[in-house]
Amino acid sequence: MTYFKAIFLVLCLLTFSSYASDTSTNLDKELAVFKPYLGTWQADFKVPEGAKKIQDVGRWERALNGKAIHTKHSINEGEYGGESMIFYDSKKESLVFYYFTTAGFYTKGTMKVLSPTQFVAYEDVTGSQDGITKVKSMSELKDDKFIVSTSYLKKGEWTKPEQRIYTRSTKTVKFK
Repeated sequence: MTYFKAIFLVLCLLTFSSYASDTSTNLDKELAVFKPYLGTWQADFKVPEGAKKIQDVGRWERALNGKAIHTKHSINEGEYGGESMIFYDSKKESLVFYYFTTAGFYTKGTMKVLSPTQFVAYEDVTGSQDGITKVKSMSELKDDKFIVSTSYLKKGEWTKPEQRIYTRSTKTVKFK
């Protein structure tokens, strides 16, 4: 009899753990395209020789029972960082997000999914000390790499796009 109780317990645990893992990644249908982005990523920025290295570590997580995605990132272990919430606005019929930073500015933006592996984000910036008023970024998931190309509207002119390539990481996002 103890043998059957043990088997029953194992089956229950397997069923529960399977259920738990399924619900921990379930996202609303409008956010489902971002499921492959969940997890931790890092990018080592291209810098001139002799310049200080720059590393960005970011984490994408399911939030609010799958109704949102929470992202957070930190550069150089907390020198700079930010957090955002991405969600579907049914009135606007659009993906929207807010991004808050340790530098004191924030952005409000929209995202448009171009394909199952590409999306573009448009942001309006409030409070930038650098004269940046808008941001446009194109993101693509390719060969388990997260490629981001970003341009900034700074003092009335768009900057040349900067590209960063993120790979899966075991590092943690840190804030000071």
